[in-house]
Amino acid sequence: MNVTAHPDALTQTNTSQNLTQDLMCVDIKDSPINDLLMGIYITALVLGLVFNMLTAWPIIQQIRKKNVLGVYLLSLSISDVLYILTMPLWIVYYYNDHHWTFGLDLCKLAGFVYYSNMYISIYLLCCISIDRCLAVTFPLKTKRFRRYRYAWLVSGFIYVFAASLHVLVILTDKVTDPLDKHGRCYETFPMTERVALFNLLRVVIGFLLPLLVLAMCYFQIFRKVKESVGLDNQGKRKVKLLSVGVIAIFSVCYAPYHTQLLVRNIAFNYFSFTEYCKFEQAQHLYFSGTLAMSSLNSVVDPLLYVLVSNGMRESVRFCCRTKPSSCT
Repeated sequence: MNVTAHPDALTQTNTSQNLTQDLMCVDIKDSPINDLLMGIYITALVLGLVFNMLTAWPIIQQIRKKNVLGVYLLSLSISDVLYILTMPLWIVYYYNDHHWTFGLDLCKLAGFVYYSNMYISIYLLCCISIDRCLAVTFPLKTKRFRRYRYAWLVSGFIYVFAASLHVLVILTDKVTDPLDKHGRCYETFPMTERVALFNLLRVVIGFLLPLLVLAMCYFQIFRKVKESVGLDNQGKRKVKLLSVGVIAIFSVCYAPYHTQLLVRNIAFNYFSFTEYCKFEQAQHLYFSGTLAMSSLNSVVDPLLYVLVSNGMRESVRFCCRTKPSSCT
């Protein structure tokens, strides 16, 4: 983001001084965890591509059957693959010690795809969870709402909504140059007031609200499954696996990153400029780590929803047994 003076009222009288200090608010030197970050992104790149390619044919089969779950899975897979394609850029970025060598346009595109993918994935996970909840809890009453056409409309809305929000913050904050003079892509400090507000909205609307929806859905699913006498042990185990898997994605991939966002916002609003910069300097490695961990959702997504679904699992088995080439 563009470097601007910190808006805290305590530092308004020192605006001119802050402007001269902004470029050194966080001094990103050679990071001792760059190799670890590269390893996480390389793992996400390789396994993400393999798993998404492996599950592409079964998902298409579900689409042909006009399966609602198949629509959400395909939308999730497309978002993940678009993000995976930008990972080589971030791998090279960390290999070069936080120095972007691909130009301004690719920096903008990579950042836009990254943040859009995160919230597209989160809300599609919510859609899948809500669909499973309705199917288990109110199978007859909600059948007319769980339609193939509606699933496409909801998926399209999520794409447009997530992308529009990130375009809006870029335009309103006049982020025309995310590269600083050191060649760091979207790693300029301090954050601006609008970006701080946007980050808070991301925490509340992009993480806490979906987490609440997931908790409610799986509480209802667990309650219904426990009361069911017609569901065998294997079916109950599959439901539990799905529930635990979704919570695990949010806990491992998304919770640490959004916790860091929230803490950074608190520091931005309540610390003096000097204290805020010291805080950003101290926590930068942790923040980079949580950012990298969030990329692992592109690996887990296809495994979680394809392999726990009976129809999907059988399609994968059939694909690998009779059409090995189709699996890739």
